[in-house]
Amino acid sequence: MTLAQRLAQQLHRLSFDDLPAEAIAKVKTALLDYLSCAYESCGLPWPSQAVELAKHATGQCTILGESGQFAASDAIFANAVLGHSLVREDMHTGSVSHLGIVVFPTMLAASETQAVSGRDFLRAAISGYEAGGAIGRALMTPANVHQYRPTGFSGPFAGAAALAAALQLDLAQTTSALCFAANTASGLNQWPYSGGDEMFFQPGYTARNAWTSASLARSGAHASDDSLDGEAGLFRALNCEPEVTLFSNGFEIMQVFHKPAPACNYAQTGSQAAARASQQFQIQAADIQSVIVHSTAAAIAYPGCNYRGPFERTLQVKMSIQYCVAAALAKGEIAEANYRKLDDPEINRIAQVTSLVQDDALSAAYPAKQGSEVEVKMRDGQVHRIRMENVAAADDGLIRDRFRSVSPRAQAIEAFVDTLENQKECGALAALLRA
Repeated sequence: MTLAQRLAQQLHRLSFDDLPAEAIAKVKTALLDYLSCAYESCGLPWPSQAVELAKHATGQCTILGESGQFAASDAIFANAVLGHSLVREDMHTGSVSHLGIVVFPTMLAASETQAVSGRDFLRAAISGYEAGGAIGRALMTPANVHQYRPTGFSGPFAGAAALAAALQLDLAQTTSALCFAANTASGLNQWPYSGGDEMFFQPGYTARNAWTSASLARSGAHASDDSLDGEAGLFRALNCEPEVTLFSNGFEIMQVFHKPAPACNYAQTGSQAAARASQQFQIQAADIQSVIVHSTAAAIAYPGCNYRGPFERTLQVKMSIQYCVAAALAKGEIAEANYRKLDDPEINRIAQVTSLVQDDALSAAYPAKQGSEVEVKMRDGQVHRIRMENVAAADDGLIRDRFRSVSPRAQAIEAFVDTLENQKECGALAALLRA
């Protein structure tokens, strides 16, 4: 039995009754988090460009915040880009991947093209997180994380597994969906060096490819069963051992956390520590002489994270730990507005005098924990320190507050999501998401 066949079997065994209450609650939180990111991104350049591409054809599917309906593949692409454009999407640390921005766009399209009950939606979403998290954890070694965009390699499996469940593919079709997905794994990590826009669109390609993979399998197309673990398969290509088991340690979705800051995962804890330092010690930006950020080896090594500038594009500042920490120190808070100040002289000055130092204890605790320490030296010789052993993730209350602040139909959408397991047709949710 090949790896893909075994994974397909494990996915097929999962029933709604197997889902613990905490996993069901987590899916609902993740869905609202995705929707809040997508709504807040409406009007930004990158999703606007993706929406423009979709206008060439009509279909059955919704693009968040848009009127009319679009072809499924186009809607999926645009909705994935919408979810990613704030850089505040959910994070599965073990696979260094953002799975919700692939799972939910594909699930919304599935629910508009056929009947998908709330129970099936929940089971399918959890299946997607499970496959993407477990396979991505095995594929994304430190070397591969540096070279390739993790979501581009875990995401096709997340989307294909979710769709296999939602579309009720049989065992052979599910295997082919996973194997077709393996052939679409892609995405380079060159963009952080120059702040290129391709990062925003990578989950769009990934989610659309997952839809194509599942659709081909459903139509009877047969992929090589050993596309994952064959001698020329994906795992061999990435120099990884094909050792993956689903549902072996609970559910992968429970390892997902939600970002407090609209920036790179690796800048989260440093930004939080910096904001706390600014508030606790009443730091004035002009009085800062230098900053040292103690962080994990993984954070320092990730492309774009150890960069002092110059800053010319949005993604450069959202990836740079130096900039994120400098902005939090200068402004005393973490806010989307911090990342619109590329030419702010004080933020840029502080970023220039900020250094990253590897902390062995924090590195040893990663990825179970993502700690950071910010050490601020003032011009008068005082030194202020804040150490956080782990990121303080956005909780359900904050996620709901963010969602309510940007959604035009927040009350109705939230009520639908909160009662997902009782919904007969999830296509009604997509109707609420249109302009």
